[in-house]
Amino acid sequence: MDSLNAHILQANIMHDRLHPKRNQFVYKLFYVVLPLSSLLEVKQNLLFSMNRYGLLSFWQKDHGDKKNTQSWLQNILAQSAITEVDQQAVRLITLPRVLGYVFNPVSFWLCPNKNGDTIAVICEVNNTFGETHIYVCAHADGRPITAQDELHSKKMFHVSPFLKRAGDYKFKFSVKDNFFAAFVDYYDEEGVKTLLTAVSGSLHRMTNKNLWQAFINYPLATFKVITLIHWQALKLFIKGVKYVPKPNQLLNTVTKTNIKIND
Repeated sequence: MDSLNAHILQANIMHDRLHPKRNQFVYKLFYVVLPLSSLLEVKQNLLFSMNRYGLLSFWQKDHGDKKNTQSWLQNILAQSAITEVDQQAVRLITLPRVLGYVFNPVSFWLCPNKNGDTIAVICEVNNTFGETHIYVCAHADGRPITAQDELHSKKMFHVSPFLKRAGDYKFKFSVKDNFFAAFVDYYDEEGVKTLLTAVSGSLHRMTNKNLWQAFINYPLATFKVITLIHWQALKLFIKGVKYVPKPNQLLNTVTKTNIKIND
């Protein structure tokens, strides 16, 4: 398979809810890592397809403005005053559709500059109510994001029915040629560390062999995601964690990080 620099991310997913009741789980998934500049040129076959049904598939309509992904990304970057991104080198980390189905809790758009340094990570977050919010993680001065940096944002989007749309997120990223990690900690409105989440793993070339291996090792992966979401919600309900009704989504669906904690 001519993957045009496409990869598979074999990832560990970790959630650790600390407050008010402890609830921790870890599981494994695989993501596809696709170059934005050549999305429609990635070689297709019965195993992996673009914008059509297959065993594994990627659909542009699942991301961005559903029609013109590159234009959508340009608008997000412009709105966030990020001007130095090499759009030919942007990569998307996302769950593929499996047998036509996908639910993506979060996808990551890795945005490097001309030197190949990541200067922005766009987190495309979805909830189970069909809504999407974008968190643009970047330094105000456009300098590269390092593994030591912490970036801060207000929580502006309702995801879990057991957490209020209040408080703060702290993001950390490690982006290498063969490794990716994202760490997102949530602090409630009183500043109490409440939830730790992480996605981390190694990148491998997208070949037919590696795709088959991923499909076999993580069968029905996207069905597993939505099943686990509801299973964990049931466990929280049984533990007596208070249910939070969903508020109306905010009109502004793009939020940029604004504080570097370790300054």
